[in-house]
Amino acid sequence: MANEINDFFVIKAKENGVNVIGLTRGADTRFHHSEKLDKGEVMLAQFTEHTSAIKVRGKATIVTKHGTIESGE
Repeated sequence: MANEINDFFVIKAKENGVNVIGLTRGADTRFHHSEKLDKGEVMLAQFTEHTSAIKVRGKATIVTKHGTIESGE
């Protein structure tokens, strides 16, 4: 799992106002970080010992080592 934690992924907004929300690890899952992207903005992110999940709200392209995903379609 150690290699999985540091994997990077890319989120590219396809519209204004795309929300990227980080969720915590542990017994209580909580929001711990939020970013808002505008059309064309790109965010590089990674999972850490504190971040277990990322939620993307809005139209975006998400690129990971597992493939490309389109959100908000």
